[in-house]
Amino acid sequence: MMIENALEPRSDEQQAALCLASGKYGQAVEQYQQLIDMEPHVKAHYWHLGLASLLLGDEAEAQTTWMLAMMDGDAEQIEQWTDELAQFLRSQAEQQEASANHPLAWLLRQHLREVAPHDLQNLLHLVQRAIELDRFAEEDLAAWDTIELLRSTAAIDQALLLQTLQAVLQHTPGDPALLAFAEAALDRASDPLPVVHTLMLTSVVIAYELHCPSLAIRYVQLCRKVCPQDLEVLSHLSTFYQNAGQHEQGIETAREWCLLARSLPDQVFGAFLLLRALTRAGGYWKEIFELVSLQESLLLSLAASQTEPLNQNTTLRLVTTTFFLPYVRDNLEHNRLAQNHLFQLCQSSVRAYAAEAAERYQEGLALRRDRQESHERLRIGYFSHCLRRHSVGWLSRWLIQHHDRKQFELYGYFWNYNDGNDSLQDWFVEQVDHARKLGRDGLAIAEQIYQDDIDILIDLDSITADVCSEVMALKPAPVQATWLGWDASGMPAIDYFIADPYVLSDAADAHYAEKIWRLPQTYIAVDGFEVGIPTLRRDDLGIPDDAIIYLSGQSASKRHPETVRSQLRIIAAVPNSYLLVKGITDDRAIQTYFAQVAAAEGVTSDRLRFLPEVSTEAVHRANLSIADVVLDTYPYNGATTTMETLWMGIPLVTRVGEQFASRNSYTMMVNAGIKEGIAWTNEEYVEWGIRLGKEVELRQHVAWKLQRSRQTAPLWNAKQFTREMERAYKQMWQAYITQ
Repeated sequence: MMIENALEPRSDEQQAALCLASGKYGQAVEQYQQLIDMEPHVKAHYWHLGLASLLLGDEAEAQTTWMLAMMDGDAEQIEQWTDELAQFLRSQAEQQEASANHPLAWLLRQHLREVAPHDLQNLLHLVQRAIELDRFAEEDLAAWDTIELLRSTAAIDQALLLQTLQAVLQHTPGDPALLAFAEAALDRASDPLPVVHTLMLTSVVIAYELHCPSLAIRYVQLCRKVCPQDLEVLSHLSTFYQNAGQHEQGIETAREWCLLARSLPDQVFGAFLLLRALTRAGGYWKEIFELVSLQESLLLSLAASQTEPLNQNTTLRLVTTTFFLPYVRDNLEHNRLAQNHLFQLCQSSVRAYAAEAAERYQEGLALRRDRQESHERLRIGYFSHCLRRHSVGWLSRWLIQHHDRKQFELYGYFWNYNDGNDSLQDWFVEQVDHARKLGRDGLAIAEQIYQDDIDILIDLDSITADVCSEVMALKPAPVQATWLGWDASGMPAIDYFIADPYVLSDAADAHYAEKIWRLPQTYIAVDGFEVGIPTLRRDDLGIPDDAIIYLSGQSASKRHPETVRSQLRIIAAVPNSYLLVKGITDDRAIQTYFAQVAAAEGVTSDRLRFLPEVSTEAVHRANLSIADVVLDTYPYNGATTTMETLWMGIPLVTRVGEQFASRNSYTMMVNAGIKEGIAWTNEEYVEWGIRLGKEVELRQHVAWKLQRSRQTAPLWNAKQFTREMERAYKQMWQAYITQ
């Protein structure tokens, strides 16, 4: 029976359908024209004839065919036929989508939009197809009345709406025009939480990858309407306010977090969030000092009382909470104690929620050591999100450049990679043997490092980033060390902290969880810096040619009141002197803060100048030459800024302390062959500042020594420094395989 049916002649309609299905569109056109001639009342023939013309590439003929089908009907019939054609086009589009034929699906949905312009579901599909084909423009949403339809359509496919919102925001997250679509989607969501999650992820991208915190704020504010007391929402909102320079709002939102926090981990983070807001605003130092004491007490209580591992979200939130301790006080013992306790807890928590990976790495590395396996070249992994136009990037590039590739195979782990306009990032990608462009998933990053069979993993971010801490806690490499990006984290899984004899004295060893590996002279060296054309002139600033210019160029977080008072005492003691303040100085709070301290020290505000940021690092370095003397900050010194100052041959005054952050400028000056300007007390800091301002011969002597140091000093010998780092790597590896 089946054979007989198969041999039966096909009807004309079946033959036409077969031609259409098999891609014989010309024949299909002929077949359907014949069917229309025989059955002009059957509208389905017109729909298929138009489709065949469309597939032949003749859109005009397709539209004409569909219009002809409706010319002989009354209003009610035309409405019915329009619905039939819409359903036909919709069905055909869905078939093409099922086959992943997105160009044809997009074309069909475009014609469906002409037939049924108020079909919201089609428009949402059309947006997705257009994005896939890179044909989407944000103005399409307005042109198609998508937002109005979203607000007025009774029944909405919630899954489709969320998918479309995610696609649009991933396509062009930085376009403010998408805010209205996001708001409408949130209003019409039957379950708003998935939409909130999408908007929060988008806000992070906008704030940190596109560097538009003001736009990120608007997305988070939408989420806050739905989740007014959600701590995650408040955390991001406060941070974005701070990054956008809206400090009062940042402080207010951080205070809201603190009031809502119930658990001890949340209270610890709340103290950090408020500290961040207050230090970036400037002028809140009395409250900052009180808050640091509270935070330290909370941290120690948490370390002592937390017996169960923390979840992933809480752990990652906590790893940055000790960040501001060295900005506020130079107390090596207490700062390190709090940090070490915190990171013991964080590491145990990471290894609990990622137990399978942690155990697998531990077992795999142990087997590798037992087998005494070694690579032909030592595999070094450099792990950072700052291998770009960033202080870490400018300083670490020389090590990469001078590495001996016959002995070392370099892997670059560029996490949170953003393929933007960054020439230095492009340089790093080209220089390493293997460039891994990664996202923000710490567990995935750790797995990549483990699979690459790295010998020594160098962390350049420390506690400045939660992802970095999560990866290092899992220990995907047998030897792990922290260098350059910040002080050591205190993570037990990190074996070494790379320093030198000056930046950390021998007394520091007792306070570090990591072994301090001191290079013989300096923990950092460069061959120099690119210098551009200066854009600062004395006459533009209203400063006389014979005046003495002091410059202090640091962020608001480093503007400790003792340092600011010391700097203004120097200005008060040196006639015809001016203080240029550079950093995040366009905020009224910072300017008011300096003016208040200046008045207390007898310095009129007309001797202060606040400098805006400049376009490039090279111009920034060139502008340093306007200064006669640069005044460093304490208890958190400059680092890159100090090296740039010394490279430009400008005398520097620094106060030396006991912690890493307060000894950076000290080691750099020593390794540049300079002792003039190194102070061990606030009184000495003021004395050196006055001397260098008043004694022109002393300034000239320091400038001459700095100029000569370019050919002799360890600070400017990156090749020698690289050999010392490589020697350290070999010794670290030898210690590992023989232990």
